Amino acid sequence: MKKHNIIMTAADYEELSYAIAAAVKFSQRGRAEMRALEAELARAEILEAKYLPPDVITMNSRAELLDLDSGERMEFILVFPSDANIEAGKISVLAPLGTAMLGYRVGDEFEWQVPYGIRKSKVNYVYFQPEAELKKAA
Repeated sequence: MKKHNIIMTAADYEELSYAIAAAVKFSQRGRAEMRALEAELARAEILEAKYLPPDVITMNSRAELLDLDSGERMEFILVFPSDANIEAGKISVLAPLGTAMLGYRVGDEFEWQVPYGIRKSKVNYVYFQPEAELKKAA
């Protein structure tokens, strides 16, 4: 599956870039997670929030994913590591799935690494995106 550019806001890009810069404080595993996130940021198309399509997964978005291997539907809120709580459906952007889902749109398919291989998922729906909600409130 070919990876295409992802979309993100300048604010998310900046905050995630700062996290990567601080990666020297992480364990070896943490540094590997940061490298994966850094690779995603390197292929990101950066947009001002007002131009961001409402179906893009950004930080703090709530989205439904479809596991293309098992058919399982999963719903997550993409959050920064300090807010992660998998029992509450809040997945860290540093988790392999969290990194993988960042910046994809409804209908997009993507792959992510698991200990036993590669999983394929599809973005079914973005229920909440902070940038879209701000546009509605304006």
